[in-house]
Amino acid sequence: MLSPHIGEAAQRRVLVFEPDAEGHSQEWLQHLIEFAAADRSRPAISVAAPERLCLALARSLPADVMGRVELRSLSLKELRWCTDRRLTLAALARWWTMRKHLRLSGADSGFFLSLDLLALPLAFGLGAQGKTLSGILFRPSVHYGSFDGHRTHGRERLRDVRKDLLYRLMLRNPALGRVLSLDPFFPAHAGKHYANGCKVEHLPDPAHPETGTASAGNDNGPKASGRTTFLLFGYLTERKGPLVVLDALARLAPSTVAKIGVVLAGRVDPALRGRLDERCARLAALHPHLQLSIEDRRLDQAELENLVRRSDVVLAPYQRFVGSSGVLLWAARAGKPVLAQAYGLVGHLTRQHRLGLSVDSSDPAAVAAAITQMAQLGPSSFVDLSAARAFAASQTPQRFAAAVLAA
Repeated sequence: MLSPHIGEAAQRRVLVFEPDAEGHSQEWLQHLIEFAAADRSRPAISVAAPERLCLALARSLPADVMGRVELRSLSLKELRWCTDRRLTLAALARWWTMRKHLRLSGADSGFFLSLDLLALPLAFGLGAQGKTLSGILFRPSVHYGSFDGHRTHGRERLRDVRKDLLYRLMLRNPALGRVLSLDPFFPAHAGKHYANGCKVEHLPDPAHPETGTASAGNDNGPKASGRTTFLLFGYLTERKGPLVVLDALARLAPSTVAKIGVVLAGRVDPALRGRLDERCARLAALHPHLQLSIEDRRLDQAELENLVRRSDVVLAPYQRFVGSSGVLLWAARAGKPVLAQAYGLVGHLTRQHRLGLSVDSSDPAAVAAAITQMAQLGPSSFVDLSAARAFAASQTPQRFAAAVLAA
């Protein structure tokens, strides 16, 4: 599906490549499209993505794009190889597919919305026929040892040794231009430890602008039901922590169960559905008065805003997840505390900006204790509203898009 380059003067064009349709990709691509279309002095963009994602983006294209935005649907074969479970094959397929669409689109440079897998082919020195490649590195973890209270497991140490080697090699690749990191602490580490570490720059994780008119102030006062609502949202995979949340609920005292409600909102990973249903059935027998709701579908931005606004606590109980999380921004903008993993960047940001409570989210007992604590003391006890708002205000879609499309 193509939007021809009608009447387009000679200008820089960036090909943005994203073979994954889940998660944040649609929102982020929308930010880039709106930014590029708003001003003819900005680079034009081509987007190579799954057909489903291209169709969703096409429905919200600005009226007057004048050939500045092109949507290129990846073939089923391209998608199959680019999302192969064998990560080495997927990495090489993404590099090869990027080269192909760079040639077909006539773009001047290529941008990977997720660069992590590409560390391997870039470390091998593979290029793009003289064109520059850049992208967003989501999961740098080699610097986590500098975070307060950080403990690394044995397999994680091996993982970071491997990453460290790949980063050193890929940054030497002349085809690699900028490496954008959502982790604000990684660029300084790269600059200190790697040759060409100056290629690594911080990228603000975009806080979604509100679509409604309701205020984004704290709404953590007593609800009509008298219950404190805990919300977990997004594409519900095991690493997001829904199973741990349900296991934690099973450990709560009946007096705490009577004080809370829990909402899981977002499409459930099919691989998780059976185990989720089993735990829900067990919970229904153990705590028949527990208010638990599961909304198994993709929610649009306005629906998520309403859910976050009506919740008291936003859950981010990831399972030793590496990288940042937009959930922190959603919660901070709405003035809601998070109950987050203590590990890695998510835990560090939660503590540094006083966004909520961080715990060992791999332990259901620790999560249960935190839920009990927040229900008893009140959610507003766990968030610094001024610090949370300052954290969210510094990260906007405009700053994100401008950084990605910078020359």
